[in-house]
Amino acid sequence: MTERLSWEDYFMANAELIAKRSTCDRAFVGAVLVRKKRIIATGYNGGVSATDNCHEVGHEMEEGHCIRTVHAEMNALIQCAKEGISTDGTEIYVTHFPCVNCTKALLQAGIKKITYKESYRPHPFAIKLMEQKGVSYQQHDVPRVQLGK
Repeated sequence: MTERLSWEDYFMANAELIAKRSTCDRAFVGAVLVRKKRIIATGYNGGVSATDNCHEVGHEMEEGHCIRTVHAEMNALIQCAKEGISTDGTEIYVTHFPCVNCTKALLQAGIKKITYKESYRPHPFAIKLMEQKGVSYQQHDVPRVQLGK
């Protein structure tokens, strides 16, 4: 008998799938915002809507960062803002550890838990802010699941 995915595995697997829509090939990042085990928004990294994307015209680099790209976490928060969905008390599953700016936005938006797959450049100040706010954060990878018998 096949084991059922845990909720953490399910949401992280969704984040991995959503990352495949990313248009900036420097990092394919996906994010899933969750409230009470229900997905309320998703996001992936890419250019501002109806403007150029990295995969079309290249990166817009400044101080080692692609400034053309809106991060996955921000896109998920923006989706909630556009639709009038509260993010207070929610959780986020993201394929990469959030950058310091995304961390600040997530904390301001009331995210209570951050689960990430890859420990990509975890910024000490981001960790300090999470700890000051009492926001839990944990690394979680999705195990390979065999389907069928």
